[in-house]
Amino acid sequence: MITVVIATRLREDRLDYLTAMHTSLTRQSVPWEAVIAIDGTDPRHLPVPLASDPRVRTLALPRPVGAACARNLALAQSRTLYSNWADDDDEFTDNAMAVRLDTLQTTGVGWCAGWSRDLHPDGSTRLWECPTPPGRHEAGDVWTYWKSPADTIPIGPTTILARTDLMRAAPMGGLVQGEDYCTAVGITTLAPGILLPVPVYRYRKHPGQLTAQPGYDELESAAREHAWQYGRSLRSALRDHQPKPLLGDRLLEPAAGGQA
Repeated sequence: MITVVIATRLREDRLDYLTAMHTSLTRQSVPWEAVIAIDGTDPRHLPVPLASDPRVRTLALPRPVGAACARNLALAQSRTLYSNWADDDDEFTDNAMAVRLDTLQTTGVGWCAGWSRDLHPDGSTRLWECPTPPGRHEAGDVWTYWKSPADTIPIGPTTILARTDLMRAAPMGGLVQGEDYCTAVGITTLAPGILLPVPVYRYRKHPGQLTAQPGYDELESAAREHAWQYGRSLRSALRDHQPKPLLGDRLLEPAAGGQA
């Protein structure tokens, strides 16, 4: 029913986290599979629990291409109706897949998301409620809760379970960071969806995460600006600009004094 798409460089300090992500998937009550893009490193370093699980498929890339590209290439391998992005150092809650899948199947919307919890090194968690309020949101409405690029993003990208065709239409953005901001606003702009007031994802806080690395802040404002402008432009294009009908190679213009 669901494909979970993960990119990883199989760094030694993240292998235990990747194993924990896999363990969280094994606790799901609905059918799933995972496609793991191994970003330019030796696939033999994949932890044994994942390598021995027939539900896990790998895409070994011959050289490092970065998270955005690796994720997009892995998404092309999805063969299920629904897909979900995930990071190699995070976890899903036990009911994450079932509660969102049930919502998608009973309502017919294109995506369903939830809240996330920050997972700290001591095992404690803290709930993060995204700026978008719970409930149904029409296509393009989620972006309106991102008031400016400097504000908190409107919805958690990895909390979104969506139709695979929507994810392919709004994949990871071409950025070295913040690429997931683009897919979050893209998916929610292309189709209506529902945000559930329940945690579905645990976002691990640790010294090795990307957001904790030196220099991360140097490009963050530019990445946010790009993703924010992308969301605004996509929403505007879909809502405000209706193309005129074509007749052959010519625009079909209304005749003088009457209908075309």
